[in-house]
Amino acid sequence: MAVLNKIRQRSLVLILVIAMALFAFVIGDLFRNSDALAGGNQDVIATINGKDINRTDFQQKVKNYQDRSGGRQTSTQAMNAIYNQELRKILLDTEFEELGLAVEKDEMRDLLKTSFSSYPEFQDENGQFDVNRLNAFIANLKDLNGETAPLGNFLVNYESWANNEQTIASNAVQQSYYNLIKAGIGTTITEAEDDYFGDAKTVDVRYVQIPYTSIADSLVKVSKSDIKEYIKNNEDKFKVDASRELVYVEFKEEASTADEEKIKSDLLALKSDRLEYNDSSKNTDTIPGFDNAIDIEEFVNYYSDIKYSDAFLREAQLPGVAKDSLMKLEVGDYYGPYKDGEYYKLSKLVEVKQLPDSVKVRHILVPYIGGQRADALVTKTPEEAKKTADSILAEITSGRKKFMDLLELSSDKVSNEQDGEIEFAYNAGMAPEFKAYAFDNKVGDVDVVGTSFGYHVIEVLEQKSFNKTYKLATIADKIEPSEQTLQDVFNKMSKFEIAAKDADFNELAKERELTVKPITFKELDENIPGLGSQREIVRWAFEEDTDVNDYKNFPISGFGFVVVKLVEKNEEGLMSVEDASITALPEIRKQKKAQLIREKITASTVNEIASNQGQSPRTAAALTIKNTTLSGAGVEPKVVGAAFGLAEGGTSKPIDGDRGVYVVEVTKINDATKLDNYNAIINRLNNEIRNTVQSKVYKALENAADIEDNRAKTVY
Repeated sequence: MAVLNKIRQRSLVLILVIAMALFAFVIGDLFRNSDALAGGNQDVIATINGKDINRTDFQQKVKNYQDRSGGRQTSTQAMNAIYNQELRKILLDTEFEELGLAVEKDEMRDLLKTSFSSYPEFQDENGQFDVNRLNAFIANLKDLNGETAPLGNFLVNYESWANNEQTIASNAVQQSYYNLIKAGIGTTITEAEDDYFGDAKTVDVRYVQIPYTSIADSLVKVSKSDIKEYIKNNEDKFKVDASRELVYVEFKEEASTADEEKIKSDLLALKSDRLEYNDSSKNTDTIPGFDNAIDIEEFVNYYSDIKYSDAFLREAQLPGVAKDSLMKLEVGDYYGPYKDGEYYKLSKLVEVKQLPDSVKVRHILVPYIGGQRADALVTKTPEEAKKTADSILAEITSGRKKFMDLLELSSDKVSNEQDGEIEFAYNAGMAPEFKAYAFDNKVGDVDVVGTSFGYHVIEVLEQKSFNKTYKLATIADKIEPSEQTLQDVFNKMSKFEIAAKDADFNELAKERELTVKPITFKELDENIPGLGSQREIVRWAFEEDTDVNDYKNFPISGFGFVVVKLVEKNEEGLMSVEDASITALPEIRKQKKAQLIREKITASTVNEIASNQGQSPRTAAALTIKNTTLSGAGVEPKVVGAAFGLAEGGTSKPIDGDRGVYVVEVTKINDATKLDNYNAIINRLNNEIRNTVQSKVYKALENAADIEDNRAKTVY
């Protein structure tokens, strides 16, 4: 039903073109990479303070990281994570070597004792840590030659144990390193006093503000040289990594209206029997349709993109788009085809049944080795666990023992505290087999049920809130484009790409009713909004022989195609005047307006200046040096700071603030009483400083390091 074969049948010419393009790509890549021809070293991911990160080892770590993440990380995300790990390790190891920090043998034993003293494998008869048992365990791992041995809930071999020891040692050295730094950091009494008075000392002021908005932007001319000068004086604000700006248009491989109509008609055709010629018997056979299918599950599984479900569905579980119609069906009736997400569906009502919405059961769990959440003490095989559960059931059903008398045999200690009872709703996250037995059987029924946790002896105690439920047989056909539609999309993309050679990209897109989308990215980026990870596009944009105005098509898995055009190359360094002007222009205007405003101020008091400039004097009470908000004006750190530099009754010179030029008069200084003891403040400040040591130290090491990052040229 769904389009299973997406291999496009292109012409021989197209195949030759693709082959030549691939050949050109390989040869071109060799010439672009002079090291490849010259026999240079391509195996260095990065060099940090003279130490190389080897490509082969790096890629193995990336693979292991992806395996551990269960595929939730893209290759780029995994590579970046491992790079950051390796960078951190090299930077810190360099420091440790220079300082002579290491973990000695006796200290390592103490660390292992701290980490593993709670493990029964390493305890004596009195539950105390026994170093001899630890030594014996490690020696045994060596003798196993790579085979695993149980430890707690894990299986370990000598390699994994050694890696864990290295991790423990590394963490201990790091802790010692940071502790040394923290020991050298402290707060003085003067600093504590400053912190205290920063909150306790206040000033009251009168001020006048001449806002920058009092001068129209049109009266202030800003030249390119002004912007260049501003960039030069504020380089940190305008440093940028290398980036590329692209525009692109999309050609989506989506099912057409005709495709959807064909899917719906094919679904309807499945209802009736059909005649089919049998080559073997030379007879025409009648193939039963949905109406007369003997095995409904087999029929659905053969024709549907979603497997048959034998479950009874409550109202809330029915497809929202068809719920009302499905609930009105009689057994044997159909509804559909109807669109539900990315499928068209045809549903047949198979059975209606009254079932409870919640149940109460009690159970005895007999786990087995390898079962979900089975602890290290479990020794039974699945067969032995089943045999034990069957014998418990026999004791209960024969009347020889009561259920409650056998609860001690259950490994579910949580439910045992409730007499083995569990109460749950139909939508609870229980094991499917456990849930099915509880809801599909009657109160009083008891039996053995196997799940991923082990074998349960279950007794149904109570069932509540019976409601109508529905069993549906649904054939789902995924909505996918036909081969003709795929060919049409490919042709449309190809024609656009050819036409773009002699036409304006944006105008051409407009003529063909395509939306041009812009995107800017850095060399190690991978995601394009709406398209996901697209490293090939990023790499193409950063190749040396890709020039501004070059364009190219890229196939996007599960999407279709995009045709991209390189609009601008921005190299590492300072922003261009054009790009920087967005940020610089408003600030330069402020500076020029401030100069014009200061030139107009001739008076020396707040009242006179306010009168001359057509403004009103304002007041602000209880300002603190830590709170830079000026009542009536907003956040103005320069103005508040200047106020604390004045004596009572003093008036400032004009101050260039964030929203205007200010003149401030201090009307009152409210001094605070000195404290007899500043220990509490000192302790608080010490904790605040020491809590930031780790991140700040590492950032300082990274900034000071000599790093040559080749990721974009090697693994990306």
